[in-house]
Amino acid sequence: MNVPTLPQPLVRWPHKVNEIPKEVFDREDVWRLESQRIFHGPEWHPVAHEGEIPNLGDFKTFYLAEVPLLIVRGEDNQVRVFFNSCAHRGNQLETATCGNKREFECPYHRWLFDSTGRLRGAPSSNDFSPSFTWEKYGLTEIRTAASSGLIFVTMSDQTPDLDTYLGRIKPPLTRLLGGDGRLRLLGYQKVIYTTNWKAYADNDGYHAPLLHAAFKLLNWQGGKGTQSATENGHMVFDSELTIPDNAGFLEDASLIEFRGTTSSKGSIVLSIFPLTVLTKHLDMINVRFAIARGADKTEVHYAYFHHADDDADMIRHRLRQSSNMLGPTGLVSMEDASVFHRIQVGSHTPGKATFQKGVAQEHELSFEFKQNDESGNLPRWEHYRKVMGFEREET
Repeated sequence: MNVPTLPQPLVRWPHKVNEIPKEVFDREDVWRLESQRIFHGPEWHPVAHEGEIPNLGDFKTFYLAEVPLLIVRGEDNQVRVFFNSCAHRGNQLETATCGNKREFECPYHRWLFDSTGRLRGAPSSNDFSPSFTWEKYGLTEIRTAASSGLIFVTMSDQTPDLDTYLGRIKPPLTRLLGGDGRLRLLGYQKVIYTTNWKAYADNDGYHAPLLHAAFKLLNWQGGKGTQSATENGHMVFDSELTIPDNAGFLEDASLIEFRGTTSSKGSIVLSIFPLTVLTKHLDMINVRFAIARGADKTEVHYAYFHHADDDADMIRHRLRQSSNMLGPTGLVSMEDASVFHRIQVGSHTPGKATFQKGVAQEHELSFEFKQNDESGNLPRWEHYRKVMGFEREET
């Protein structure tokens, strides 16, 4: 796809790899360049899981930055992603967040499309221009690939194949998504944070036992897990969550029961550049589909899943953990919203954000880290800097 080139904003990027200029969190011109180079550029973006649309005709609408998407399981059982825009005059085709339809009709001029994107009806077509053909005016399909049922899109023909893009995070991604990706949706929690998308995605292991009160109550501060990062900005946390002997602060301690349905230390958190986070805390399976809404707004859809082979008791167990522990008001994550907002407020001051914990070298990146280091974010920031074309200052 040809995207208009915008003038590159001048950002003075510090020389040290552990220093980030705060101005990238709030500048509108930086956000516009991000939209071009990252969200329209050669990156893969998760937009849905097949477990959200298991039946023929199931659909979900979503956004890639400002671009509206329509994700549909067609009559041929194939999942496709289209621009959510009528092929005639560009009207938004579907406004519902999800549902089941065999046809999609544009209300403006009543053009009708089937679930595979083909144009099936157009009033007064005998009076159309000489170059009109029914085949030419189907919905525009976007380049799509999937891994363990997780559906990715890219708006660039320069993006490498998905397996190459995921690299060494593919095995933990498969493990997190139930081993085979055969998931079914439990439900959503949706929220809009008043923060830049990079602040939301800047997840680190340092803050968890310090910010989140529940981590202290649950004694999830052992730090015996690991984290690793890739050159193109992905991160994996494999963390140890020890179940406390005395959970008397809970009326029902079964809420934090860990049945160990996959081989982990209790938690796998995987961050896919630029801003998708997937989490398996205890027995929860959670994909956080996020939308960058601008320089100061990020929308997050916390989607919770169970495995297709779960019995009724296991489904109920996963549902109780999902609805009580994660998400915008979850037991172990409710403090995040306040911090996201305060990062955005604080970013309006001059200077740099400096990473410290786990930084052994200030001029050289590492890719393996301890569970509670914050330095695991730095490869992601370096990939961001390179994609954006920001040059480092001289020493």
